[in-house]
Amino acid sequence: MNQKWTSRAKDNLTFITNENGATLGLANDSGVGIVEVDGYAFKNLSRSGQLEPYEDWRLDAKTRAQDLAARLSIEAIAGLMLYSPHQLIPNPIADPKAYFHATYNGQPFTASGAQPYDLSDQQKKFMLEDHVRHILVMVLASPEIAARWNNKIQAFAESIGWGIPANNSSDPRHGTSGDAEFNGGAGGEISKWPDGIGLAATFDPALVKCFGEIAAAEYRALGIGTALSPQIDLATDPRWMRFNGTFGEHTQLATDLAKAYCDGFQTSMGEAAIKDGWGYRSVNTMVKHWPGGGSGEAGRDAHYAFGKYAVYPGNNFDEHLKPFTEGAFKLDGPTGMASAVMPYYTISCNQDIKNGENVGNSYNEYIIKDLLREKYGYDGVVCTDWGITGDHGATIEQFASRCWGVESLTVAERHLKIILAGADQFGGNSEAQPIIEAYQLGCERFGEAFMRARFEQSAVRLLVNIFRLGLFENPYLDVDDSVALVGNPDFMQAGYEAQLKSITLLKNKNNVLPLPKKTKVYIPQRQIKSYLDFFSQPTEARTFDPVSRAIADKYFELVDKPEDAEAAIVFMESPITNSYSPEDVRLGGNGYLPHSLQYRPYTAKTARATSIAGGDPLESFTNRSYKDKTNTAANESDLDTVLTMKQVMKDKPVIVSLRMKNPTVVAEFEPYVDAIVADFTVQTQAVFDIITGAVAPSGLLPLQMPLDMATVESQLEDVALDMTCYQDSEGHVYDFGFGLNFQGVIRDERTARYKK
Repeated sequence: MNQKWTSRAKDNLTFITNENGATLGLANDSGVGIVEVDGYAFKNLSRSGQLEPYEDWRLDAKTRAQDLAARLSIEAIAGLMLYSPHQLIPNPIADPKAYFHATYNGQPFTASGAQPYDLSDQQKKFMLEDHVRHILVMVLASPEIAARWNNKIQAFAESIGWGIPANNSSDPRHGTSGDAEFNGGAGGEISKWPDGIGLAATFDPALVKCFGEIAAAEYRALGIGTALSPQIDLATDPRWMRFNGTFGEHTQLATDLAKAYCDGFQTSMGEAAIKDGWGYRSVNTMVKHWPGGGSGEAGRDAHYAFGKYAVYPGNNFDEHLKPFTEGAFKLDGPTGMASAVMPYYTISCNQDIKNGENVGNSYNEYIIKDLLREKYGYDGVVCTDWGITGDHGATIEQFASRCWGVESLTVAERHLKIILAGADQFGGNSEAQPIIEAYQLGCERFGEAFMRARFEQSAVRLLVNIFRLGLFENPYLDVDDSVALVGNPDFMQAGYEAQLKSITLLKNKNNVLPLPKKTKVYIPQRQIKSYLDFFSQPTEARTFDPVSRAIADKYFELVDKPEDAEAAIVFMESPITNSYSPEDVRLGGNGYLPHSLQYRPYTAKTARATSIAGGDPLESFTNRSYKDKTNTAANESDLDTVLTMKQVMKDKPVIVSLRMKNPTVVAEFEPYVDAIVADFTVQTQAVFDIITGAVAPSGLLPLQMPLDMATVESQLEDVALDMTCYQDSEGHVYDFGFGLNFQGVIRDERTARYKK
């Protein structure tokens, strides 16, 4: 038989190219060789000396996954069901008490002599002892270090067990910061794009698909095979802290963008394709959060016990499924559907019509098995949201594990309940022992044959997503290629153009915009008081410059006194409020406060007297009402600054640059300003390009801007587009789909397609 393959060596790796077949990559020191069948080369990951079905790249992914799953021990399957802790590459944090820490040959990184791409002791341990293969990468020092680390971790995976490659994953990493500077001729670490809600503001599925294609190419060049995105919850409550990660509240727009995002990420074409649209440019998408996380009562979030309940006062549960069932599960591209789903932490209150259980979605058999699996036919991976099987915290506000509704179960019982409900993987869990204990509990209750079959079912789903990407054949990267691809000028340009297209002009009184370049401009500082951050830790109060002077100087002549300015540009953001207060509890209250979208102190006179949902082991009451209680935004001074600028500037223009993370009550400042430019987390440079007319604004509101807090209180958490919207001094209503260009109100094919 003629040999139908050739080989080449580079960087301690051997690459084998089969004629009209797969390209293989092997680490020279992994102990894995090849077997030759019919003249073709195959990796002998099993080291059996013969070709096993799971090693045969000519077979389909599911057949290979079924063969391998049947060979795996329960311990190895348990490892597939785990996720590593967040990884920093390299990790300089050595304090074992720190949430993220690592050692290298027993030493802190800085004292170890290790290279920045070497494996930490913890990485070797969780792969070898707990069989972990799904690794969550948080910080990558550079594309070069990422590629070299990928090759190290894949060589280690190849050398142990059945040679199952690592499926590295990432939370969204293409966001930007205001001070990042775009240079059209230069590359960067990775391309920069607006938040999810900013992508939605473009109203452009083709742009979102392009983002998916570029992001997937960059992910694969960094060694990342799974994206823990997109976030396709319908954002039907304007107060939700995760509003900015969504595609907004319009069902059809969110559905179309979900399709485009998943198609862009998952589809490989041309030489990169392997089968059914999957291949070496594909990245698995994990759509979240089933069955929709946007209807938390009063906009509270289920990362915390005070926000555990999703409510449906509008009886609109089914609407929240559509971005999944009509979007992510019905892709236009050849991959067909998103390859993974993440349920949200929430208890979908009183929605379980089968068992009547009010438990977190991943624990709910009706939500996962009956609805997702059976009614909607989803057979991809279901991975719980991060950290739901440990015990809850000591206080309601503590950032801890989220075992909502099953607080009385043991850790092993929680794992078993999740498995029986239909999930395959435990987000944020990196220890196999509780899964082994759950298996043993299941064997006692249902018999070993049942449990073995159930574990193999999950193993097949998890392995299919690794086989589809070609990782079993070649998980290795060419470092030079990765460095050249990630953040290349074309990708940076595409991301910057998307940022520009997302910026939404809301007001332009007397056509004050665009401002001529080198206009004398005053930009006041911002002040933010202390508030509780994502981890429920108090932030430091701070006063700061909102923009980089170096960037602003390229557009304007900055002056130090507003009296010397021809215009003032006030940078502000959506009101920052905490909807739970430990101090209120200490003073005898229930802890619950209104989540305000206005800047001045807000008293919730029209809020519900009795909450829809309530109850927690740490609370002796069930009424979570905050009626007649008052809350104040930590950034109330943003409003003060606008009003001061109006007084000082007199008849000269005051322009507001509003960073929107939530719909905002603009009634407090709109009458006093000449222009409002809304952005959804973009580079300051992009805002200035709009303000100076270098680019015409084209963004549209993917949300409603409320008239006041009374309409926020009266809207229903699960119903979209049900607020009374604000009308400005120019007669424009800030409703879904509204936006201006320099000629006036935008009316185009987008506004015709996506109507309220």
